[in-house]
Amino acid sequence: MRQIRKIKYFFRKKIRQVDRKIDSFAAFLSDVLYGRRTDRKSKLFIFMVWPLSYLFAIIIKVRKIMYKNKILTSFSLGCPVIVVGNLTVGGTGKTPVTEMLAKKLLKNGRKVAIISRGYKSKKDPLIKRFFRWMTHKQPPPPKVVSNGTSLLLCSEKAGDEAFMLARNLPGVPVIVDKDRVKAGNYAIKMFGSDVLLLDDGFQYLRLSTNIQWLLIDRTNPFGNGKLLPCGILREPTNHINRASCVIITKSNDETDIKLEQTIRKHNKIAKIIYCRHVPKYLVSLKDNSIKPLSYLKDKRVAVFSGIAMPDSFENFIKTMGGHVAYKRRFLDHHRFLIGELERMDENAAYVNADVIITTEKDSVRIDEGFGFSTPAYYLRVEIELLSDDKELEQALAFLQTKPQIIRQLEPLLVHANHTPTT
Repeated sequence: MRQIRKIKYFFRKKIRQVDRKIDSFAAFLSDVLYGRRTDRKSKLFIFMVWPLSYLFAIIIKVRKIMYKNKILTSFSLGCPVIVVGNLTVGGTGKTPVTEMLAKKLLKNGRKVAIISRGYKSKKDPLIKRFFRWMTHKQPPPPKVVSNGTSLLLCSEKAGDEAFMLARNLPGVPVIVDKDRVKAGNYAIKMFGSDVLLLDDGFQYLRLSTNIQWLLIDRTNPFGNGKLLPCGILREPTNHINRASCVIITKSNDETDIKLEQTIRKHNKIAKIIYCRHVPKYLVSLKDNSIKPLSYLKDKRVAVFSGIAMPDSFENFIKTMGGHVAYKRRFLDHHRFLIGELERMDENAAYVNADVIITTEKDSVRIDEGFGFSTPAYYLRVEIELLSDDKELEQALAFLQTKPQIIRQLEPLLVHANHTPTT
């Protein structure tokens, strides 16, 4: 028995060492890409991956030219399409902005649907996809996360952001598919949607859009200013010129003159709206009961998250009077294993934490059957506009006159080979 305990202790120790190394590399990578590190080691890393970044820039330019010259086709679905996206990889707050916009459209009497690619959602097994390709079978219809009244998929199959939007937006269908032309048509045909919200769609040029909402994080607008994989940019900053409206997130009450100058350098006419993320309350992971933010005051808090920008989340805890006794950062969209949650629980108990706090997006990736021994909650955060609400109304002014939906899409869809099965 003593020998077995020694072996268990040995493997547990090794696992924790590997965890620490992974955390350390993830923190290093994040600091380099977001421009928080400029030492010799980070410069060496950028030098090594620079050729890939250069190749990525060429691909972006060629793709843009092909769409501009109609070598690649953009499809119109016959109803307004609003894009919420960004130039960078994660961390700007697209999900709460999409939620706010959907609620606004619902309030204005629109039949809105959200279209998402379902990033990190569970795919069909490789053998099944290969068989479908070999037999020329029609691809499956888009996945319906919510039909507006019921949640139909779990977060693993839907993707955490799509699931979170579906859970928070009763009355709004949420559709997931890599082919968002097919998903948009499905939303119109099956749910009668007259406005489509394209979540994280700024780079999706295949679908014609009416409004491009570009989100920029005020605290770190463009990272180190380099394209992937040297930096966090998905495309060059001069592509701001495609935006109809620029939303500057994580703002305070002051205007950012330097950032506005950068925006105006590339886009003279886009409306600029400031907003901030505001913590609202805590929701129990056990029974969904709610506690006020004052609950954290003077408490020892263990925090964990798998988001692109964990600093702002951790700072919220400190702002509310909590003392961060332990923190664990995972890579963005990380799906937690039971063993990781157990170690998180053990570490929280080891530092005598009074409470465990995570983000709402992370909460949907926690196994429902797992229970923490320490009280555990997620932090509910919402978007608050810093400019007058009329700014938002003006940005959506063209939607005030309800357009007639073009429903005769079959020729287009047959031509594009995108007719969904029902």
